Amino acid sequence: MTTTPVWSVDPRTGKQREQVAVEATSREVDEAVRAAHAARGPLADAAVRAAFLRTAAALLDEAAAHVIEAADAETALGPGRLTGELARTTGQLRAFADAVDEGSYLDVRIDRADPSLSPPRPELRRYKVPLGVVAVYAASNFPLAFSVPGGDTASALAAGCPVVVKAHPDHPATSELCASLLRRAAVANGLPPEVVAVVHGFDAGLELIRHPLVAAAGFTGSIRGGRALFDAAAARPVPIPFHGELGSLNPVVVTPAAAAERAEEIGAGLAASVTLGVGQFCVKPGLVLVPDGADGDRLTGELTKALGETEPGVLLDHRMRENFVSGVRERAALPGVEAPVTPGSGGEHTVGAGYLTVRAEDLLGGGHDVLLEECFGPVTVVVRYAGQGEAGAVLGRLGGNLSATLQLSAAETEGAPGPATELIGQVTGLAGRIVVNGWPTGVAVAPAQHHGGPYPAATSHSTSVGGTAIERWLRPVAYQSVPDALLPAELREANPLNLPRRVTGG
Repeated sequence: MTTTPVWSVDPRTGKQREQVAVEATSREVDEAVRAAHAARGPLADAAVRAAFLRTAAALLDEAAAHVIEAADAETALGPGRLTGELARTTGQLRAFADAVDEGSYLDVRIDRADPSLSPPRPELRRYKVPLGVVAVYAASNFPLAFSVPGGDTASALAAGCPVVVKAHPDHPATSELCASLLRRAAVANGLPPEVVAVVHGFDAGLELIRHPLVAAAGFTGSIRGGRALFDAAAARPVPIPFHGELGSLNPVVVTPAAAAERAEEIGAGLAASVTLGVGQFCVKPGLVLVPDGADGDRLTGELTKALGETEPGVLLDHRMRENFVSGVRERAALPGVEAPVTPGSGGEHTVGAGYLTVRAEDLLGGGHDVLLEECFGPVTVVVRYAGQGEAGAVLGRLGGNLSATLQLSAAETEGAPGPATELIGQVTGLAGRIVVNGWPTGVAVAPAQHHGGPYPAATSHSTSVGGTAIERWLRPVAYQSVPDALLPAELREANPLNLPRRVTGG
C-alpha cells in the first residue's frame, strides 16, 4: 500500500522538519469514526465530561513549553502570541466544563398539562441531546484555539459528542501532540481515548464529511475549501449541519466627526489591528471607509507612518505567502488604486505590510470587485468617500462579515438620531459583531460573544466562540405524556440532577 507522508515544515525557511504521520486512508478514517461513535456511551456522563475537559486543560498547561515550542516551529507565530493562545485554549476547555456542570445549555423546559385550555395542553418536557460524532476541520492561523484542542472540539465534547479532527497541514506535529494530551485526559477520567481522534490528508477530509456516522461538522478556513465541504455535507444521503467560518472583510467606517476628533489615534490603531499576527486574523479589518479631505489625510498619514515602520513578517506557509503577494499585485494594478505603503514581498520568506487606497466612486464604478474580497495577510484597503451616501453604497456592495467597526466621535456615541444610528442599523445587517471605537482583532471568549455572521462569513447563524457554541452540537427532543419513571433523568419531576429549568403551569 502506498502511503503519503505528512511533514512538519518550518515556515521561516520552507524546509521540512520531520515526518509526523502519514495521510489517512479511507479505511483508517472509517475506523476512527466508528471508534468515536462507539465512545458516545461513556461520554454521556456529564460529571465525567466536565472532569475530562478540566484534566485536558491541566495537561496542556503542564506541557505548555513543549506545546508552544512545537507550534512556533510550525507557524512562526512567536512564543508571546502562542502563550496567549494556549491560555485562551485552556480557558475555553474550563469554561465548557463549567457550562456542563451548570446545565443550562440543555435548555430544559416543562409545560405542565392543562386540560382547561382549548385545545387542552398535554404534559410536555423538552431538553437537548448530543448529535453524535463531530468532524472538526482545524484552522491554519490558530494552531491551538481553533485546532485540535480548540473551541469546536471543546464545545462538541462538552455537548457529549466524540470528535474526529482533520488536522491542518501547517501544524501536524502540534496537532498530534495536543491530541495525545487530550487522549491522556480521557483515559485519566475513565473514557476511551477514541473520544478524540486526528486524521491527516486532503482526501481524508473528504472521507470524513461523507462518513454516515459523522453527525455534524465545524470548519474554519477559506471560502473555497469551506464551500466545498459545505456542499458535500448537503449532498449526503442524510445531510448534516455544517458550521463553517469561511471568510470576512470586516469593514470599518470612520465618520467625518471621528476623523476630525482623533484622526491620528484611529490611524495608529488601524495599523496595529491590520498587522496583528502578520495580518492573519479572521477579523482583520480589510476595508476601511475614510472621509475625503484634510482629516482623512491626517488619518492616512499616521497609517502610512505606522505601516512604514513595521518589520516584515513570516506567514503561516509559503503557499499563503505566494497568494498574498499575487493578491496584492492584482489589486494594486487596478485603475485608480494607489499604494502609499506597498504591501507584498519582504524577502525570500517574509512579507511586508502596507495598504492600498481607492476613491469610493472608482470602487463603485465597476471592475474593482476583487477589492471587496478578503486578502489574507498584512494589508487593508482604504476607501475615500465623499459623503454618507457613498459610504452607504460601498457597504451595500458587501457580503456577510464576522465583524463591522464604527469609529465615532464622542458626540455621536451619545445616541442622538443621525448618521451614527443609521450606520449601526446598516452594519447590523452585514455582520455578527458590531464594534464601536475599538478594533475587531481580539475576540473575547465570553458567554455573550458571537463569532459568526451572514454568508460568506459563516454557513450558519451559530457562533464558534463563546458559551453558546455548544448549541451547534445538540438537538431538542420533546417528551409528551411520558410517565416520570420512563423519562431521562434530566427531565424527571424530582430534578435529580438539579438542573436549571423553565416550568410553565402549576
